[in-house]
Amino acid sequence: SAGKDLAKRGGKSFFQCLCRSTHSKFIPPKAIWNLSLSQRGAHCKNVEITATLKSGREVCLEPTAPWVRLTVKAILAR
Repeated sequence: SAGKDLAKRGGKSFFQCLCRSTHSKFIPPKAIWNLSLSQRGAHCKNVEITATLKSGREVCLEPTAPWVRLTVKAILAR
């Protein structure tokens, strides 16, 4: 898909990464309702950034994409 699918959060998947793939194309910050950051750890070796869009859709963002870094920095500065 063009976006990112979230892994199911039930059962064994608790110990797996939530993001199966990431979305690196620009999403206007005004379209993002909420961001969630998951640090790497025993459950997943990757840092995961999940965006909930105002449309209700959830996508995993590519943490290394420059626009993602700027967006996260701007939201944390609020």
